[in-house]
Amino acid sequence: MSQRIYCISGLGADERIFSNLKLPGYELCFVQWIEPLAKESFKSYAQRMLVQIKDSHPVLLGVSFGGMLAAEMSQIIPVHKLILISSVTTRSSLPWWMHLAGTLRLHRLVKPRPHPLLYPIENYFLGAQTKPEVELAIHFREHVNKSYLQWAINEIVTWANVTKPANYIQIHGTADKLFPAKKSGAAHIIRGGGHFMVYNRAEEVSRIILQELENVNPG
Repeated sequence: MSQRIYCISGLGADERIFSNLKLPGYELCFVQWIEPLAKESFKSYAQRMLVQIKDSHPVLLGVSFGGMLAAEMSQIIPVHKLILISSVTTRSSLPWWMHLAGTLRLHRLVKPRPHPLLYPIENYFLGAQTKPEVELAIHFREHVNKSYLQWAINEIVTWANVTKPANYIQIHGTADKLFPAKKSGAAHIIRGGGHFMVYNRAEEVSRIILQELENVNPG
């Protein structure tokens, strides 16, 4: 029986972001985002998301905001392994402008909604470059639930976690424009990898995951 890996996509994304991963011997189970309750805390939301986790000591894999959620979940239940891709472990790893937005509540002054004029800037930060990557990014942002998006942005910029999670590995790219690699402290660095690298550098990401899960030292 294949070991399950519970995958949590990033902000507004879905399981297609994991479609290029090749992890033979493992079953990818995609955790679905749910509607947040009014004024719900991140920890309360993480607790409700745990209903989708069917294993004790699971392997959680989170990308970007999904990694932050996975880190919160790992503080509620013990995990066999927590895999963070293009994500952060604590509040101190967030970029300065997110700290500023959270402290001054600047994010509440703007209603997040997709606008074609902003797509090139957003794609730059995501690292979406090829036509399929750009099309996928556009689909994500045009179909994201608006109330979930507002709640999630608030939880990102006001994230208060200061405790590094247990049993985690972190994979980060040097070209990540959203969460800079120099603040990540990641043990696994992919040269030239951007925020979208779970999709467009999936071969390298897959190799690192397999090495970690199977305790194989890089050759």
